Amino acid sequence: DRAREEVNTVMHESGGKLTIQSLQKLSYLERCIKETLRLYPVAHFISRVTSEDVKLQTYLVPAGTFVYISIHGAHRDPNYWSNPEVFDPDRFLPEKTQNRHPYSYLPFGAGPRNCIGQRFARLEMKCMIASLIYNFYLEPMEYLKDIQLNTDILIRSAYPLRLKFVPIVKKHTNFNT
Repeated sequence: DRAREEVNTVMHESGGKLTIQSLQKLSYLERCIKETLRLYPVAHFISRVTSEDVKLQTYLVPAGTFVYISIHGAHRDPNYWSNPEVFDPDRFLPEKTQNRHPYSYLPFGAGPRNCIGQRFARLEMKCMIASLIYNFYLEPMEYLKDIQLNTDILIRSAYPLRLKFVPIVKKHTNFNT
């Protein structure tokens, strides 16, 4: 409801159209997307090969070692996330992110090999979701607890997710007045 209110306000201010400027005003929706990607990252791990010896506390990882980094595990680590299983978009308020470890949140990878399209992907998600919640109420056909996820390279549902799209009937608004 809060994201829908934000989208409705921004759509009214922008004459019913989404623009780059109006999308930038959707801060709560952006936090919801980030929190969703924290709980359900598309890729649940990344792998790298160490190019040099790396010392992790008292353990030495030799050069040439294959290292698997669990994005899913990092995103639910209670050392970085209080109540890690709870959906809380306000985790991504600016004051809460400034002291967070930069590699505790990596839905698009991190470092020199991160996803070069991540800004576009976030903008595309925000645009699509804003359009959907502006025009429809979405009703789940299954409960989240009943959805089975498959993990191979990507995390995805074991079967198609079903949603009911209920159109929102809007009063005709003349944005020119």
